[in-house]
Amino acid sequence: MKIQGTPVLFIPGNAGSSHQVRSIASSAARQFYASPYAVAPEFASRELKALDVFAVEFNEDLSAFHGPTLESQITYTSNAISYILSLYPPGTSVIVMGHSMGGVVATSLLPSPNISVIITMSTPHTLSPARFDSRIDKIYAQNQLTLTSDLTPIISLCGGATDMMIPSESCILPTTNSSSEVLRRTIFTSALEGAWTGVGHREMVWCHQIRWRVARAALEAAGAATPHAKAVILDRWLRDGHTLPPAVSIETPGFTLTDQERYRIMPEAQHLIIMSKYLRGSGTFLLPLPPARKTLLKATVLVGLGSILSVRPQNAVPLKASVYMCTSSEEGPSCSPLKPDLLKLIPNPMPGTTFPVPHEGVDESDGAVVFEANIPLIVGDDPGKRWLGVHIEDGDARGWVVAGIGLRENVIEGPSTLSLLFKDAEVRWFDATALGPRYIFPKVISSALIVYKYSPITTDEEKWCSDPLLHPLILHTSQPAETHYFPVSPTSDRILLHTHSSAPYVASAAPHRSLEFVLYSSGTLGCNMAGFTIGIDWSATIGRWATRYPTTLVTWAVGVVALVMFKAWGTADRGAAMPSVGDSLSHYGRHTLTRLLFVSLVVALLPLPTCVYLGTGGDLYFAVIAPLVLLIASGQVCVIWGLLVVLMWPIGTISSLIFGRIRENTGGVRRSTLISMGFIFVLIFILVPWQVAYLGCWFIHLFNCASSMRQISRLRSTTTIAAIPLIRVAATDGTVQEDKPAEVQIHEAQRESIQKYRMDNHNHNLHILLLMTWLLPLVAPVLAVWVRTLFTAGWTTPFDGDHDFLNAAPFLVLVDFASWNMGIQFQRQRWLFAVLAGTAFFIGPRKAYSVFDAAKITVGLIVMIRVGRRYWGGASWSLDDNRGS
Repeated sequence: MKIQGTPVLFIPGNAGSSHQVRSIASSAARQFYASPYAVAPEFASRELKALDVFAVEFNEDLSAFHGPTLESQITYTSNAISYILSLYPPGTSVIVMGHSMGGVVATSLLPSPNISVIITMSTPHTLSPARFDSRIDKIYAQNQLTLTSDLTPIISLCGGATDMMIPSESCILPTTNSSSEVLRRTIFTSALEGAWTGVGHREMVWCHQIRWRVARAALEAAGAATPHAKAVILDRWLRDGHTLPPAVSIETPGFTLTDQERYRIMPEAQHLIIMSKYLRGSGTFLLPLPPARKTLLKATVLVGLGSILSVRPQNAVPLKASVYMCTSSEEGPSCSPLKPDLLKLIPNPMPGTTFPVPHEGVDESDGAVVFEANIPLIVGDDPGKRWLGVHIEDGDARGWVVAGIGLRENVIEGPSTLSLLFKDAEVRWFDATALGPRYIFPKVISSALIVYKYSPITTDEEKWCSDPLLHPLILHTSQPAETHYFPVSPTSDRILLHTHSSAPYVASAAPHRSLEFVLYSSGTLGCNMAGFTIGIDWSATIGRWATRYPTTLVTWAVGVVALVMFKAWGTADRGAAMPSVGDSLSHYGRHTLTRLLFVSLVVALLPLPTCVYLGTGGDLYFAVIAPLVLLIASGQVCVIWGLLVVLMWPIGTISSLIFGRIRENTGGVRRSTLISMGFIFVLIFILVPWQVAYLGCWFIHLFNCASSMRQISRLRSTTTIAAIPLIRVAATDGTVQEDKPAEVQIHEAQRESIQKYRMDNHNHNLHILLLMTWLLPLVAPVLAVWVRTLFTAGWTTPFDGDHDFLNAAPFLVLVDFASWNMGIQFQRQRWLFAVLAGTAFFIGPRKAYSVFDAAKITVGLIVMIRVGRRYWGGASWSLDDNRGS
């Protein structure tokens, strides 16, 4: 293999494959070579090199769930880069591309002089999609720290709402204090010029509109020598229009129009509209500005198929337009270049067609360039007449130009988020012929947890626009990194306006709090449309809640179980019988839940940090999510308990037929059990992860509970079959009564006491089973990683991490002790479950792994304090336990 190009390394993500880079590599080759071994002229003239695309293969490991797996990928990739660069001359650097969690691996390689550019695709930079491992959080924290000082250009491409695997707010690069010259840019594909559409998670690497731009950016960036030069190239080929192009220059000298035949002054309050058949040669058009001093105005210029300054479609026609601010002078209008506040390429979809075209996307050659600039206010003496000047050159009867002057923004003060909860708001056009009116709703909040709907208001008036150059188009910019485009027509049903700005568990330095959007057209907004309505789309909004809080549902379910155990153990501590799980859940539903729903609502209104509880910072509008999530979590606990009861019935029946009676109290742990447990600890320490031991522990406890349930049900239904002789006792009044012998009464009292302890312990064990069941989802991801590693990498492959047997030891001891103890099981430790519930409700939603840590500590303290020496056959440290043993 001949190595002579620019090295590029692709890093796949969670369950990803090295084969995913083939589409990008193919696109790079097709762009660089006009034919086999013949370099395309546009590259040959600049002495750019082809891309040598490498990829690392991780056997489709599940890196999103397991910190050690992610760490091993980082180490392997670092070594791979060292090997790749050993094939090239000294001083060569590599361009790194990462998909999904591969982007996290890429940023973890920094700082590195061997990496010139990083391009990530659908990468969750700020929030891990699976928050079950503290080691992944440490990697994220280290990346955040590194990005504050590293100068490597980084581009993050995000798919938006179309990405169903990660919430795209986590794809936004974290804010840093780095110099503004350092390129740190998040680009949503819905805003990416030439794509203008959301892209799915896996589709990001092969979608044509994305892959060819990524490949072209890599080809061009390879020839840049400095980070700033690379940033300019990346901005050109991966642009979203939220900032002005770095290469924009308005140093064009001004001029004075002395020849009246070379320019034309338009009538006041009239747009400039030049269709293709009139675009020939060059000319200057002047649009009069109103003589106001306080009205905030903006100039809007739209050019179809042509260019303004350096912005143009990929296959642009020669048409060029320049924008000037002109004032009257003795020689004639004197014009100077007008600096744009916005300069970008926008789509121009055809009416009546789907945008974007399914399975094809869009053709950016049909796009239009939009130029916007705020008109300076008149200060001091009246400068005389003022015009907006539009200079056109190289017209060849292709393309079109539209220009006009309008209000800078239209602020709609009436509607608020609160009012939209009950009724949609209706807005009529301020100016039906405006080119790009901006509508701002300052009282309507913008958040990832709420979706609005836009619906046009149609009119029965006769259609007065026959063939508009730019059909009405909504540009919805919800935050500095995200823009969406939606074609508008009288037949539009509803348009969903969503955002990924402020979101749960994601810290935002400056969240965008108001709803605003721009409506671009060639002056045809009022064509069969009188305005629009804005409302909340409840189906999409609730769907957003469901995708943001699945982990919260799991951790809150653990919190519910902990509260149920807190209440049940409190009943037992007061000397009453330990309630069954069914009775505990019934009491929780009838008494505790109502109060807890109210408390959850109140807590949701508190200005808590975004990393705890709901992660909404006490936002009033989202406080209702707390009782809703709590209600669903409580229902899930009840459903899971019902499934456990159904599952235990056949297990108990089978165990009674095979094993007979349950294990009796042996006065302490058996020697064989200690040997088995020691063997398990050795296996965990050397070979298997501790999560496997926990799963086995759960199965054993399920089996013991099922067997105990079967035995207790038999004891309840068993009647006395042996006759007990009675003795005659003379009463004080001379009558004779029959009574049981004293030794029989003592025996029955002891038997009733044993049965009471057995029943109480059985109910204790069932509560523990319910808790251990809800802890399973917190350990299941690592089990999945282990099983997948065995099948993909081989049975002899060592599994890094998770060999601390102390994580499973408390549960193993507790389950074994519960299987043979006939005395008092536990007492006076219920406050440990209150701490566990608090951890599950407040910290768990953001750091799910902390819930299992809290449960492990809770069980460990119970084992040490309440089991203690009883496990070895000695006396307990608790007097209460000694009396019951």
